[in-house]
Amino acid sequence: MDNKKIKINQKKEEKQSPDDLTKKLEVEKLQLEIVTLKDQVDEFKNKYLRAIADYQNLEKRVGEERFELMKIANKNLLIKILPFLDNLEKAELFVKDEGLKISKDHFVQILKDAGLEEIEMMGKDFDPISAEAVQLVPGKEEGKIVEVLQKGYKFEDKIIRVAQVKVSKKVGVG
Repeated sequence: MDNKKIKINQKKEEKQSPDDLTKKLEVEKLQLEIVTLKDQVDEFKNKYLRAIADYQNLEKRVGEERFELMKIANKNLLIKILPFLDNLEKAELFVKDEGLKISKDHFVQILKDAGLEEIEMMGKDFDPISAEAVQLVPGKEEGKIVEVLQKGYKFEDKIIRVAQVKVSKKVGVG
């Protein structure tokens, strides 16, 4: 049977005119070109999708870097403003003026809204990470903060200025 099929196919080929063969070759050539073009389309589509993903990643990274730069700029500005806040608080101790108190409180609120946070120290155990002991004073307990000479502050949960404090040193009972 296989021989009969081969002979029939050979007879069909013999009967085909040169125009038919040319058309057949053209069709095969076009089909091959279609397959090649489909492969190129898939390749370009993949490159396009990768380019879009790369761009989105770049956009995200630039946004994150911009946010970090803003935080650094805010932190640096807050560090420069802290001595002014210290002076306002000292002035408030000596000058009993309601306008000064209102202005200082408003200024403190603006700084808090910007992310500045005072580190509470008074009466707590001395922590060398958040405070600098500038003086030891006699006391009933060892290592307690008894006076804050200069407040410490945090920004974005990071210490931007350590407090300067007086720390108690237990006095032995003789």
